[in-house]
Amino acid sequence: MSTYHQTVLLRQTVDALAVREGGIYVDCTAGGGGHSAEILSRAKDCRLIAIDRDPDAIAHLRERFSDESRITIVQEQFKNIHAVLFSLGVTQVDGIVADLGISSHQVDEAARGFSFHADAPLDMRMSREGVSAKDLIHTLSERELADILFRFGEEKYARSIARNIIKSRAQKPIETTLELAELVKHSVPQKASRHSHPAQKTFQALRIAVNGELDDLGGAVDAMFDGLSVGGRLAIITFHSLEDRIVKNRFGEFCKGCTCPPEFPVCVCGKTPRGRLIFRSIVPSDEEIENNRRARSARLRAVEKIKD
Repeated sequence: MSTYHQTVLLRQTVDALAVREGGIYVDCTAGGGGHSAEILSRAKDCRLIAIDRDPDAIAHLRERFSDESRITIVQEQFKNIHAVLFSLGVTQVDGIVADLGISSHQVDEAARGFSFHADAPLDMRMSREGVSAKDLIHTLSERELADILFRFGEEKYARSIARNIIKSRAQKPIETTLELAELVKHSVPQKASRHSHPAQKTFQALRIAVNGELDDLGGAVDAMFDGLSVGGRLAIITFHSLEDRIVKNRFGEFCKGCTCPPEFPVCVCGKTPRGRLIFRSIVPSDEEIENNRRARSARLRAVEKIKD
């Protein structure tokens, strides 16, 4: 197993793809290469396209698969899957996997600024480019900050945290992860720390905002599904309710038939399902969670394309 990232729901995810000889597969969030390696192990004569936005992941993948001729590694965001496939001369593929969670490497590499357990510059950029978490907390208004914390972190104390960020940054810049974590800790009631770190939701919200993780996620899921051939399968792992709700709703749309009002005696829309659910959802076993606490919020959904 790669030490770069501990892959979640590995067997269940690749089982859902029903990997076959001669197939073409895409790992949209290749990271440490766990799902990619498992896909390649299931069929000797398959092709794999491994995509990741993180340059650290790309470097790791190139090293891990340096002797593997069946894999093409591309640094890109998964929402641009159409452009990636077009550039490679691929029209449709037989299976796609996307793990929407943050990688173990990103959390464990303190300098990346994703963790509230280690002191590091406030960064959180998966691609190492663009606006950082520090930029956000020093440029947004109190209302904008509170909105981000509430929408992306479902933080009930968003207003209090945002207010204290504004007060603190007026005195001196908030430079590091531990500075922000400590500020959040003093912005919420003590009871908020009973079951999880008080800064967990704030860090999640800032990470999502910095990386645009929910920006047109529905459109990205549509693009993945459209990239499948008939009989192809899409498997997506989510880690919080916001992204899981989007994936669940898009899968539901793929599998929906007639949309005519119930009072219509016959169908006039002509719509038939384009997909079928492989299963509604799968969560990690108690054993997997015991071995990898970061798996505890994971949820896997999979759908098969039954018509273009």
